[in-house]
Amino acid sequence: MAVWQHIVPRSLYGRAALILLAPIVIIQLVFSVEFIQRHYEDVTRQMTQGVAIDLEYLIAEIEAAETPQDALSRVGPVATALGVTLTLPAGDRAPVADLTQVLDLSGQTIIDTLHSQLPSLAAADVTDPGRVVRLLFDTRHGPVLAELSRRRMSATNPHQLLVLMVFTSILMAIIAYVFLRNQLRPITKLAQAAEDFGKGRTVSYRPRGAQEVRAAGRAFLDMRARIERQIEQRTLMLSGVSHDLRTPLTRLRLGLALLPEDAETRLLQKDVADMERMVEEFLAFVRGDAMESPELTDVVALVTDVLARADSGAVLAGVTGGTALVALRPQAIARAVENLVSNALRYAAKVEVRLEFMDHSLRISVDDDGPGIPAAQRDEALRPFTRLDQSRDPNRGGGVGLGLSIAADIALSHGGALRLGTSERLGGLRVDLVIAR
Repeated sequence: MAVWQHIVPRSLYGRAALILLAPIVIIQLVFSVEFIQRHYEDVTRQMTQGVAIDLEYLIAEIEAAETPQDALSRVGPVATALGVTLTLPAGDRAPVADLTQVLDLSGQTIIDTLHSQLPSLAAADVTDPGRVVRLLFDTRHGPVLAELSRRRMSATNPHQLLVLMVFTSILMAIIAYVFLRNQLRPITKLAQAAEDFGKGRTVSYRPRGAQEVRAAGRAFLDMRARIERQIEQRTLMLSGVSHDLRTPLTRLRLGLALLPEDAETRLLQKDVADMERMVEEFLAFVRGDAMESPELTDVVALVTDVLARADSGAVLAGVTGGTALVALRPQAIARAVENLVSNALRYAAKVEVRLEFMDHSLRISVDDDGPGIPAAQRDEALRPFTRLDQSRDPNRGGGVGLGLSIAADIALSHGGALRLGTSERLGGLRVDLVIAR
């Protein structure tokens, strides 16, 4: 079963072509072997039997003659009328054994039929390029060479019929493939539109093709409209929430600024700053990158700018695969890289960032020399509001458990994924941010 899965094409075009061409090839083989060959052999056998009757008569006349000269004079006019050339004695052109070509469809049938009808036949040669059959007979006057056209014993080889059949099959297969491609193209367009939407791109799409494909296309458009409407409504709601939350925080900040400067006031100001930071992270997680449109971006410059704004210790360690502009949401990717780098710097002294440009994806890797995350807890680490280390208290400068979740959400919106592993170079955590190109 596994071998069969490797043989069968994986693409829709390949499987459709296989469904189209396999019956045609099977029908051609069955028709060629079971009909043409059998019919051709039967016709050849019947025609050869008729020629064998004529040759049997000529040989009988030669056997009845008293001398070779008398034999030639008796059968010469009749042989000429029958299209047979007799030579007595046979001479050097007479075959010494049965000769036929390997790919000759009817040669062996001619030889077998003549041997069954003419006991005196010693050898037959059907390999002459001029389609002349040479037959050697043993008579009481010596060996006799009979030469006649092969057209009297077999129909013209069905090469023209086979060529016409193959040409017609190829032509019909091409025509069928063109119509099939027109039917498959709407499915490909639908798949491309769905893939682009999964990568955060909204492309123009209009349902076309068969009724079922149009129904699937309309369902996709309805689904996309509902998702976009939900994102828009969520964004509008978050705008109001952002305003409602920031206004009282601003009043608290202004009120604290008017109070005398002391330890308690500074502690309250720090609490307000922490609350503002928590609100910003909450909003960034829920908002994601819905308000940003993809654009061609220099990823190397983007990552370099993020590292320049980060604390010391994070460096761009390498770029492989060549540099190129990538269609993405720059602010979202910058936010994701900034979260990964800041998380790494929080628990590690050394952080290295690498870029790898591949044919269909871009990988941004962040390695650190920190304690890392155990393999059993990596899935849990990607969940929102998860803090594996209880010491990561937001009141003491820790996070709120959204850094990896935001980065994972941004990766998914770009048709990629966020993967956690162990850094082979630094021994700590390795985070791979993979986005589709």
